[in-house]
Amino acid sequence: MRDLRADDLDFPLPEDLIARHPAARRAAARLLVARGAALEHRAAAELPQLLEPGDLLVLNETRVLPARLLLRKESGGLAEGLWLSEQAGGGARAMLSGGRLRPGLELLAGGGGRLILGAKLGPGLWEIGMGEPAAPSWAEWLERHGSTPLPPYVRRLREQAGEPEECAEDRERYQTVWARVPGSVAAPTASLHLDQDLLAELAARGVEIGRLSLHVGQGTFLPVTAPTLSEHRMHEESFIIPPELEEAVAACRRRGGRVVAAGTTACRALEAWARGERGSTRLLIAPGHEWRAVDALLTNFHTPRSTLLALVAAFAERCGAPDGLAFVKAAYAEAVARRYRFFSFGDASLWLPSSR
Repeated sequence: MRDLRADDLDFPLPEDLIARHPAARRAAARLLVARGAALEHRAAAELPQLLEPGDLLVLNETRVLPARLLLRKESGGLAEGLWLSEQAGGGARAMLSGGRLRPGLELLAGGGGRLILGAKLGPGLWEIGMGEPAAPSWAEWLERHGSTPLPPYVRRLREQAGEPEECAEDRERYQTVWARVPGSVAAPTASLHLDQDLLAELAARGVEIGRLSLHVGQGTFLPVTAPTLSEHRMHEESFIIPPELEEAVAACRRRGGRVVAAGTTACRALEAWARGERGSTRLLIAPGHEWRAVDALLTNFHTPRSTLLALVAAFAERCGAPDGLAFVKAAYAEAVARRYRFFSFGDASLWLPSSR
């Protein structure tokens, strides 16, 4: 991995190009195709024509939990935060803010839910437990009492536009149509553009579908705050590559097909697995990365100073760009000029090698 300065990952973006809502239909999103050093302007609905028979499209089956917590103290004060993960013994970890919080404090959630604060684990980080007599699983508790964990910038931009922070469509549209394994606090957003009709078209085209799960954590979208990428502490995420996907990857290699990652989460899981990692990973993918598993990448347009942008720059080199980051910045500038929509609810890009 070659080192980068954090400010190398900056790029100009007009705020009005940040999508507050998804496209009216999933497959109606625009698709910027980078094939080698050439750019094409297509639509997500055209993905079956852009992939080839024998390719293997790998999807992330993780399911986004309603992990946003809107809470009230018995005194009337408000608190909010994000449920992060379950702990051994039945408790959980959560990021919380809201005035004077202390161990033992009871917090009330919508629908009659109750939480008890445990130990403070770090700045804004708390251990929490359920206050109900017959405690359900955390997944059930969140379904009853949590809210959709939309990115904070989406809520901020909606508020600035005079819109509600959350709307009825969010719980469905901030979720892939095949989501199955609960555990994420953010969506694998590249896959939000795919629907069942598109999957059927891909299968009819001869594209095989493979599935894994990587649970997306809060750290995925945190900016690089260290001066250089090598000094950034990469977050850890859990993943599972099932045996049938291992076999599908091997079969794809034998027939000369391409392994296509639907999103940076699927990409990261596959590359970690190819390096012998199992269960969880802290893999940071950046220019200079030695690619071992992924041949093509479907992904959204990512935020400045993010490790996701560094990953796409590394993949641009995989596709033949001598300077991956410079090519990604040029592609993003083209997307800005043509008014593509950016970030989680925005449009997508497809990165393909220049030759087969």
